[in-house]
Amino acid sequence: MRLRQAALPVLALLLNACQAQPAKVTTSSGGKSASLRSMEIVATAAHKCWFASKDPAFKTYRFANELNSMTGTPRFLLVPAKNFGGKPLLVVQAQGSSSRVDAFGPLMSEPVGARISGDLKRWTAGDTSCGAAA
Repeated sequence: MRLRQAALPVLALLLNACQAQPAKVTTSSGGKSASLRSMEIVATAAHKCWFASKDPAFKTYRFANELNSMTGTPRFLLVPAKNFGGKPLLVVQAQGSSSRVDAFGPLMSEPVGARISGDLKRWTAGDTSCGAAA
């Protein structure tokens, strides 16, 4: 009898949780910030063009995706291939409500830096093609 009485409040909570909830209103962007939308496009293009294509200019690096950052700064990193936890050599990020993408790190002053800048500029303008290899 005690077990039955103790189970009633739990059962009531479970039944209450199953009740239909009002639909959430979302924007056409799925509630994503401009920075996240921009970074999703750029990160997808970077992975496709630099890594999935096995571009030799990027073979010594690994792609570390951090788009789901709770800081409001979606980003991705390029890190040394043999040290995934090592110091990032490139950070590509956007912040808050801005769709502007910034890139910084030691790779930007290397010969591949011009290639990175050109690719990022093209991708943020909406052209997600891979362009020419370095």
